[in-house]
Amino acid sequence: MAPPHGDATVAAGKRLMLLAATSTQRLLFVGGKGGVGKTTIASALAYARAEAGERVLLVSTDPAHNLGHLWEQRFGDEPRTAARLAAGEVTAVEIDPAATVAQHLAAVSTTMRGVLPERMHGQAAAHLELARNAPGSHESAILERIADLAIEQGATYDTIVFDTAPTGHTLRLLSLPAQLGGWVDQLLQNRGRSERFAEALQGLVPGGGRSGAPAEHPLTATLTRRRERFAHLESALTDPERTAFVAVSVAEPVPVSETIELASELASSSIRLAATVINRRTTVVADHERAALESEQVARLAAALPAIPIAEVARLGGALSGVPMIARVAALLG
Repeated sequence: MAPPHGDATVAAGKRLMLLAATSTQRLLFVGGKGGVGKTTIASALAYARAEAGERVLLVSTDPAHNLGHLWEQRFGDEPRTAARLAAGEVTAVEIDPAATVAQHLAAVSTTMRGVLPERMHGQAAAHLELARNAPGSHESAILERIADLAIEQGATYDTIVFDTAPTGHTLRLLSLPAQLGGWVDQLLQNRGRSERFAEALQGLVPGGGRSGAPAEHPLTATLTRRRERFAHLESALTDPERTAFVAVSVAEPVPVSETIELASELASSSIRLAATVINRRTTVVADHERAALESEQVARLAAALPAIPIAEVARLGGALSGVPMIARVAALLG
């Protein structure tokens, strides 16, 4: 890590900035433009928190998963230990949207078969099969997993670090809880009107009245649970005491511009941007001219986001994957 002017000496206070800026939040989202090293920074954050004695879950929400390549291990949709340290542990997951969609559709199918007449089962199955690859289905599936993990976080893990997809995909994902929550509310309202209409019709039929409170319809119960899950996630995302976003960039014009835009989008969504990271920083010793050009971009970022701490991670030589490399970057973070 290097100070803004490219000096190869790293001050201790500067090294501690990123961890200090995210020390109290338990849900950390790491994002930014593609190719800037988000997975490396997310992994280093997870490793550093584990070194401090925490149980950390590291989650890749990017359909083009890189966690396994970086850690030189095979990860999948179920949590698997990535590193056991003296005090803590890192567990990793690469969310499989297709598996989540399949599980969700299987549950929906079971509910539909229970409430629809048998003659409509084939039509319902065909509709669900079309929904499997419908636009937004995979993003919705990823969001479902994020929501479930956020709800379960306190019981199993001290901190969850999300290694997210490139900026545009992540912003769409983080905007979905409010959108889907409103959509489910509308479905529940329509469902409620249908049930009241059915009850009114029953009252008009001799002997059709029912005694006692009606049982909750399975579809209504499913929608209600979904609405509660999205509401819980939206509340967590917008709680600055619980959730923080770390934006990763490199000191080049386009990534810096995208980081500034990302900060604005996060603010409009009431999600706290805790820090930015300038990754792969060139030092004066390595290349004086390039370091000077990079310093201009760091200064531009600082001017645009004066209240946001900027941490800088020096470009490392040697192996660019494996636990020892992740530990090296974690050491730079604090």
